[in-house]
Amino acid sequence: MKLIVGLGNPGVQYSKTRHNVGFRAAEYIAEHYDFDDFSMSEKHGAEIAKGEILEEKIILAKPQTFMNLSGRAVQSIMSFYKIPFTDVIVISDDVTIPAGTVRIRRSGSAGGHNGLKSVIQEIGTDEFTRIRIGMEPMETFKGALEDYVLGRLSDEEESMFGDNLRIFPEIIETLFREGIEKAMNKFN
Repeated sequence: MKLIVGLGNPGVQYSKTRHNVGFRAAEYIAEHYDFDDFSMSEKHGAEIAKGEILEEKIILAKPQTFMNLSGRAVQSIMSFYKIPFTDVIVISDDVTIPAGTVRIRRSGSAGGHNGLKSVIQEIGTDEFTRIRIGMEPMETFKGALEDYVLGRLSDEEESMFGDNLRIFPEIIETLFREGIEKAMNKFN
């Protein structure tokens, strides 16, 4: 069994923001592979959908703890289902990589991302696969970083993000079939 986590913030006001592209990627994966509908698990503090990809049982999760506490939900699900960190994939936004790109990594720091920081802190390691979706400002942004990531995607960003979503099934299947090195070489 594997766990795929999309990071974001709960609530309609955040649904189309840059910080919620992880949630939207998880929703796209669930729809593409015809998973069960997401349902709230109070026990884990996350919306969960179950299904299969390439005959592998998958739990898709969208932590409902707000970004800064995402790791609590991830740790709870991992512990309950006995999922090792090597079978965890976390999807998040990243303002340090160009909009319209995706980066896959096996491990590393949180890079200033509070959701990733929480996951690392709660599960006790940074050795899990992460898929980062580029959200770097396309034009100079003079406000606070928080205002930027909680801002709605522009039409151009939305179009690029849609292109990213369409390759997610191929990214996931490459990770499962061929491993992270092949996925990194193919999609980074």
